[in-house]
Amino acid sequence: MEKDNLKIANREFRSRLIVGTGKYSSFEVMQKAIEKSGAEMVTVAIRRVNLADRGQGSLLDYLDLSKYTILPNTAGCYTAEEAVRTAMLAREAGLSDMVKLEVIGDEKTLFPDVTGLLKATEILVKEGFIVLPYTNDDPVTAKKLEDLGAAAVMPLGAPIGSGLGIRNPYNIRIILETVSVPVIVDAGVGTASDATIAMELGADAVLMNTAIAGAKDPLAMAEAMRYAVEAGRLAYKAGRIPKKLYATASSPLEGMIE
Repeated sequence: MEKDNLKIANREFRSRLIVGTGKYSSFEVMQKAIEKSGAEMVTVAIRRVNLADRGQGSLLDYLDLSKYTILPNTAGCYTAEEAVRTAMLAREAGLSDMVKLEVIGDEKTLFPDVTGLLKATEILVKEGFIVLPYTNDDPVTAKKLEDLGAAAVMPLGAPIGSGLGIRNPYNIRIILETVSVPVIVDAGVGTASDATIAMELGADAVLMNTAIAGAKDPLAMAEAMRYAVEAGRLAYKAGRIPKKLYATASSPLEGMIE
């Protein structure tokens, strides 16, 4: 597993778990949970961070930039124009030319606005960004995003923060067959088994925030998620046995002494 790196554009990561930085009880708990998770890429919602206050006890003070790759996030943007401006701000602030692109279409469900997402992806790719768009679990949209130059696609497993797990594994499998860029399951993970299922399906990585930050013990859950992603990836590569309706003896009958 040591050489089984996650490759996104020209970047490589040993960990296939990406974690967020929101909803923690304190920055100290966030810092410790990220460390326990083993993640190397960390998302930061730019609209919720005061970039001018770096060095004044801001979230960014608790992230070792020599250890973690910051993935700016356009969370809270409801139009393509808003998302593009937010991504530009993050790059100008020196955070990254990578961006987790969100264009939200509905305040209640937080489902993506596909039209706005495609538009923003096209603009940001032309501006030289490495774009990782958060999208619904639609293979057609995923393929369009790839064709526009997205470096990965990030289909939701379930609504953001719902903890419902992978609600439509069949669509995730179709997306994996449809695109050649990395597929990162984003949103909806509730516990370790959800992360394992995503990886067993063949997803290249899993991104989560609430499942860790909202757990009773965030540090323990972060560690559990680390092992869950690793186990799911290893099981996927190992190749599971086919499902059968009837039993198959695990011990051979041939050569038995009567």
